[in-house]
Amino acid sequence: MRLAILDDFQNVVRAVSDWSVIEDRVDITVFNDHLEEVDDVARRLEPFEIVVVIRERTKFPKALFEKLPNLKLLVTGGMRNRGIDLAAAKDFGVTVCGTESLGSPTSELTWGLILATVRNIPDQVRSIRDGGWQIGLGIGLAGKTLGIIGLGRQGSAVARVGLAFAMDVAAWSQNLTAERCAEHGVRFVDTKEALLAQSDIVTIHLVLSDRSRGTIDAAALSHMKPGAYLINTSRGPIVEEDALIAAIEGGKIAGAGLDVFDIEPLPADHPYRTMAGIVPTPHLGYTSKESYQRYFGQGIEDIDAWLKGAPIRVMED
Repeated sequence: MRLAILDDFQNVVRAVSDWSVIEDRVDITVFNDHLEEVDDVARRLEPFEIVVVIRERTKFPKALFEKLPNLKLLVTGGMRNRGIDLAAAKDFGVTVCGTESLGSPTSELTWGLILATVRNIPDQVRSIRDGGWQIGLGIGLAGKTLGIIGLGRQGSAVARVGLAFAMDVAAWSQNLTAERCAEHGVRFVDTKEALLAQSDIVTIHLVLSDRSRGTIDAAALSHMKPGAYLINTSRGPIVEEDALIAAIEGGKIAGAGLDVFDIEPLPADHPYRTMAGIVPTPHLGYTSKESYQRYFGQGIEDIDAWLKGAPIRVMED
């Protein structure tokens, strides 16, 4: 059988796990670039019975399943992938299997972005490399208010670090309760607007859904402090890009640290690549060595089990 691994931007997937377990039964092809259009993806994948995707980099809507009659097994990192139409996969006889995930790399990256953003670290590094020295003046964290939108696995991990930095940590989400906040030593705020108005740094930790899409829009940004920063390591569409660009360029907020975007990879001409006040990273939240070892180690287990006729970690609609 033929197996395709998609979107290996860093060219590391073959190195992080032992693919020899299945190489006697499958012919593996790795693609390091990204295709966006359904027809282009379909032409590439037409010969393959097995496809491995890295999270949601390549979407699998019904229109793509329709064009891949040879596809039998789709493996994704994680046990949730909103880019895959699971109902369509079932209709077309495609088994979809997932893996466990590590939560810590994303919350760790969140703090990397917070520190890089509020202390102007990328610009300071650039100044050094250009022969200069100190430029601008960052802010400290002790005593500042950290506003967390979403206090799940990621948000609660971020909260613990905020408390260690002696910050006032507050949280809000649509279903959040004062009792859950108390469990994590976090102050409960009952409205989004109140959280935004109080916070020096706002960090987002929501799952993308119809309800969370556009949570941070122009109206929401208007409630933030002029010197505040926004951090997003969740999903791009939770923040309205045009509204954020306008808020930063207009001086409404001080800046943003972003790991996720509406379109990924980020288009070459996107304002985020060059505008002051933005610290962008290329969706690194889950791309640690340990995460990849988990994803692809268990992905190989998924493929091996499926080849033996006993699929594991099957994802259902």
